[in-house]
Amino acid sequence: MKVQDLDSFKEKALQWANAFDVCCCYDSNSYPDSYGEFDFLLAVGIKESINLKYGAAFDSLKEFYGVQKNWMFGLLSYDLKNEVEQLDSGNSDSLNFPDLFFFVPKYLIAVVKGEIKVILGDQTLLNQIEEYTSDDQEAHSGIEIQSRLSKELYIKTVEELQEHIIRGDIYEVNFCQEFFAEHAHIDPLNIYTKLKKVSPTPFSGFFKIKDQYILSASPERFLCKRGNKLISQPIKGTARRSSNIKEDELIKLNLQNDAKEQAENVMIVDLVRNDLTKSAVKGTVVVEELFGIYGFAQVYQMISTVTCQLDPRIHFIDAIKNAFPMGSMTGAPKIKAMELIEAYEFSRRGAYSGTFGYITPEGNFDFNVIIRSILYQSSSKYLSFQVGGAITYASNATAEYEECMLKASAIMQTLEEHVS
Repeated sequence: MKVQDLDSFKEKALQWANAFDVCCCYDSNSYPDSYGEFDFLLAVGIKESINLKYGAAFDSLKEFYGVQKNWMFGLLSYDLKNEVEQLDSGNSDSLNFPDLFFFVPKYLIAVVKGEIKVILGDQTLLNQIEEYTSDDQEAHSGIEIQSRLSKELYIKTVEELQEHIIRGDIYEVNFCQEFFAEHAHIDPLNIYTKLKKVSPTPFSGFFKIKDQYILSASPERFLCKRGNKLISQPIKGTARRSSNIKEDELIKLNLQNDAKEQAENVMIVDLVRNDLTKSAVKGTVVVEELFGIYGFAQVYQMISTVTCQLDPRIHFIDAIKNAFPMGSMTGAPKIKAMELIEAYEFSRRGAYSGTFGYITPEGNFDFNVIIRSILYQSSSKYLSFQVGGAITYASNATAEYEECMLKASAIMQTLEEHVS
């Protein structure tokens, strides 16, 4: 079925989906993407599901997929690092997202090239969506956004991390900070719709797991599988956009030729190459694009594309595990960077800098990186978003803080009218 007004359909479909306990939407916002197969996917209701703590979560997921061999949507939280490596998590967590949650949906709707397809369920779903009228939206209250650390403490911490770089412990570390609001009364779907308008991105999505919500405007792909090809597209390198066309073009050019940003990007590309090697047919890991510059509403990003052929002896879920957590959110060397993240950050990451996405019955998949995202726990009314950046020897702590604020700007703008 062709749709005349795609935005209106997506909005209505999400309102309908939000009435269920669990739903997950994946939206490309019409960004051109040579590896994307769907413009929009909406998975609704639970046929089967698993909800696990780290320990043997990846093996359980493999088993679950082996039994189901069906469409699955799910979340892999950052703390699964403790299963992949000998690590732990001790920082405070006010959101308590599952470490691993996957579900086989009752209903699945896709939009491909402007055409709506009902993949799970029957065509009457489209009538249900068309006729659906949502209840009154939940009233918003003023949100008081707080930070876990002051600008001064952020700068001091970055300088301490640079001491580790000088000592040779690491080359680069992704250091993040949390912004949060307590007693935040919001309508998550309404906020997500606004966030998408302020910041449309290719890997955005809305994920509801009962009283927990991920409202994501992610620009980054973690890992994708098409046939026997694996694709990872790490982002490292950020510059603000300008409304002045000439200045904007200059900013883009400067980012493209910025030696510091290139150094950050290439370190992570090397790390991703190494991660993919664990799952690849020997000699097939290729950097298809290095230092590509892509424009989004608020920022330009430097994105590289690394691919390989998946070794047929390796299960695709092991390939996900071999690359997890994504190098762009850890640093290099990876294990030491994750140890320092745990020691120096002030909040547990949880779902933030993890991933959500889908697996098809054929074993293809696509997963984003949970960044530029609002996490919300509706029972406790706790709202959180984190931002971070790559710290290297060449980093300027004040400039890194400003970059964090730039990355947070779309979320701040979205929440602005609700800030007290």
